[in-house]
Amino acid sequence: MTFKQILIDKLKDKIDKDKLQYLPSGFQRIGDIIILNLNEEVLRYKKEIGKIVLDNFKVRSVCIKEGGITGKFREPQISVVAGDKNTIVTHFENGCYYKFDIKKVMFAKGNLSERVRIAKQIKHNEVIVDMFAGIGYFTVPNAKLGKPKKIYAIELNPVSFKFLKENIILNKIENIVETINGDSKEEVLKLVEKGIKTDRVLMGYLPPPKEFLPFAMKIIKKNGFLHYEDLIRTEHVDEDVEKAMNLISDAAAVEGFKAKLLLAKRVKGYAPKMDHYVIDTKIF
Repeated sequence: MTFKQILIDKLKDKIDKDKLQYLPSGFQRIGDIIILNLNEEVLRYKKEIGKIVLDNFKVRSVCIKEGGITGKFREPQISVVAGDKNTIVTHFENGCYYKFDIKKVMFAKGNLSERVRIAKQIKHNEVIVDMFAGIGYFTVPNAKLGKPKKIYAIELNPVSFKFLKENIILNKIENIVETINGDSKEEVLKLVEKGIKTDRVLMGYLPPPKEFLPFAMKIIKKNGFLHYEDLIRTEHVDEDVEKAMNLISDAAAVEGFKAKLLLAKRVKGYAPKMDHYVIDTKIF
């Protein structure tokens, strides 16, 4: 029996028949919490739906999304409809632990393959700067699976930074990662002043952090690698990738570098006719 069929079976005598078609056909599971996207037609039955999910799946809580990502720190709009009200969760994937509060911190499971892909590229003894570390989305797998020499993980959001520090300890990578709470523009310059240069720069943030590109170029070594994220129109992929590369090349030129496109890869959908892409470049 499918997820939707379970809900229909349990609710067919409790809600209007014409509403059954709007019940969700799937869910997102993070750790021991399930998150549902409910159509507004069945939103009034959120507690009943949450109770059924809680009773039929081995989870601690059931939540629903109440809107998109909002605010300076891109906070999700999520509420608990059944089970434990505590929304701090520990999620495990590919040998890595991520502890965070799902009501305060965004976690994109759609980036799973990307987290592994970049980690596999890292060479032994690389020095890396993660300009938007969050809770350690890329820092943790890069340190744990890639075995670099050092990662400087920078994060501005105090809530995310708290969990970043906890995740470094949880994954036993304190000897590799140095966490920095602050704005990447300022913190990168401080690192450069200390004589630090990196083999790889991670810019995993959306909307695309175009204004941070000049700072990435100040800390990257010659023949280093840059991972930049952008929003690309589905019907204008080549054109938009070229625009992104022009921005990267212009920033590189200021520091006497050139940029070569290695890969433009679709990560996932972002909005109608708009996709989330990662753009890998070599700076030389």
